[in-house]
Amino acid sequence: MTTIRWALPAIILSAFVGAGLGYGSDAADQPVVKRDKSGNPDARFLKHHEETLVKVRKGGYALVLLGDFLTADFRGHNKNQVGAIFEKAFGAYRPIILGDGGDFTQHTLWRIQNGELDGLKPTVMMLMIGGCNGSNGEAPERILAGVKAIITSAREKVPGLKVLLLSVLPWDANPGVRRQRHEAVNALLPQLDDGGKTVLYLDISAKFVDADQRIPKEIMPDAAHLSDLGYQMWADAVAAPLAQLMKPVSERTQAP
Repeated sequence: MTTIRWALPAIILSAFVGAGLGYGSDAADQPVVKRDKSGNPDARFLKHHEETLVKVRKGGYALVLLGDFLTADFRGHNKNQVGAIFEKAFGAYRPIILGDGGDFTQHTLWRIQNGELDGLKPTVMMLMIGGCNGSNGEAPERILAGVKAIITSAREKVPGLKVLLLSVLPWDANPGVRRQRHEAVNALLPQLDDGGKTVLYLDISAKFVDADQRIPKEIMPDAAHLSDLGYQMWADAVAAPLAQLMKPVSERTQAP
């Protein structure tokens, strides 16, 4: 399994997690509401959560994408083609995106335990989370515990749910200390893989760096957010294993 090293400039990082980087004092495997600079519950986070609950109540989703800003940005906007890429890749699965910018594992866990999966009956959840924890210096073992807690909570909400667990993607143009942290996280995540019975781990990180372990600007223009090409690469990388997981066991041609 291929892993890589990553880093993120502090000026970019602050845009994701806010000026208050005290989340390291929160247990990664316990639900925590996101806080603003003053330490109060973050109004933007709560507003987005309430908007998400409205979408969740509509139901009928077979695929859930859960994660941080990278997952959230799969929605696309009117200045890129990401929305079209998403629709072509996942539209047939009746997907819903449950991503929120700056999420640590504990924030994603809070969202799950506060209704964002309630009443849903998806077949598969695609999960990419832990990047913000690692960039904040959290220990890989704690991040693993947070990811495990998210999966456990999600499967309690949705019995029979299958999880496509993705590696943390590289951030920052060149290798560095924070990439090493995420290399360690990605090395631990396979512990949660049971061959696709409930969880299938897929490491796609190596696809986003060149032979010199640099991130091409064509993939991540700011070495953090994905371009149209980056999202197309994500969609292509998960297409086959996702298609297998979406099938009833009796229809699978091989193990995922």
